[in-house]
Amino acid sequence: MKKAVALRYSTQVPAPFVVGNASGAVVSRLLKIALDNDIPVVEDDILTETLFILNPGEYIPEEVYSIVADIFIFIKKLQEVE
Repeated sequence: MKKAVALRYSTQVPAPFVVGNASGAVVSRLLKIALDNDIPVVEDDILTETLFILNPGEYIPEEVYSIVADIFIFIKKLQEVE
């Protein structure tokens, strides 16, 4: 079953946190909304499985800080090029 997790980070909070998650048919709708609104999408099945158990508002676990930081850095660089 396909799953998705949406994250957000601001320097005003201690760590990135989950803003939403979905599975099944809802994933396709969320991906379409993200793409229609120029929201970056990164696929990482292992990271998604790790974060999927979290509820919206929960901070990501320290074990994945480095991976998520790399993703946010990649996205920031992409946005700077545009």
